[in-house]
Amino acid sequence: MRLGALEAGGTKMVCAIGNEHGEIEKQISLPTETPKITLPKLADFFRENQIEALGIGCFGPVDLNRNSPTYGYITTTPKLAWQNCSMAGYFQKELHIPVGFDTDVNGSALGEATWGASQGLENSMYITIGTGVGAGFIVNGKLVHGMLHPEAGHMLLKPHPKETYEGKCPFHKNCLEGMAAGPAIEARWGKKGAELADRDEVWELEAYYIGQALANYIMVLSPQKIILGGGVMHQKQLLPLIHKEVKAQLAGYIVTRELEDIEHYIVLPALKDNQGIMGALKLAVDSRK
Repeated sequence: MRLGALEAGGTKMVCAIGNEHGEIEKQISLPTETPKITLPKLADFFRENQIEALGIGCFGPVDLNRNSPTYGYITTTPKLAWQNCSMAGYFQKELHIPVGFDTDVNGSALGEATWGASQGLENSMYITIGTGVGAGFIVNGKLVHGMLHPEAGHMLLKPHPKETYEGKCPFHKNCLEGMAAGPAIEARWGKKGAELADRDEVWELEAYYIGQALANYIMVLSPQKIILGGGVMHQKQLLPLIHKEVKAQLAGYIVTRELEDIEHYIVLPALKDNQGIMGALKLAVDSRK
């Protein structure tokens, strides 16, 4: 089966051609400009490669309600040119093939569950911590949707006792994104995270907020595996600090085999930086069912 995959991001669009076994034949990246400029280029790429179905993992917010007149749309994104853009509908009209559509983080969760770190598990989560924070959840083998889709990056957090920074999020201030995303690190410390690698206090504070959020996710959804991706997680010293902080935040209340072996429970992506495009490939597979 010849399939197309699109990881639609706010700065770039990653396109791939592959098959139902997760084998990638070709992959390209295009800058995210305006829909009028970008979408025809994407359609031409997929048309030239004669795909049978397309999967899209898209930045959002997006409408995932199949009964909604705006299903498959990007909705209230701060990227104004992309507001009310019919992503799924555009490609169905242009290519006349089935189109699978979901959020980019749900796509990453699906990629890791199909071919990566959470393969074979019924319940898992993927969280990306970078320019923003987003999470995708798989519960009982299915991606979690609902009224909209999870916006777990905006979970409200208790500030650290020594915190002096109010938070970067314009809506909530002290949510996970507002306290721990890349822009929050830069705003608090005056430098980008990559320039602060040797500052222990930076990463201890970062681990405090991520660990607090993960403890909350564990309490609510009880995932069998947690996968942490995104640019902030490229700091190798951070993951062990998160392991320590999660245990501290849970305070011994939950005792499971997974938490006893926390180094294999809270992990980095097995698919490196390809989890999003691999998830889009699985969305293409599922669109044909």
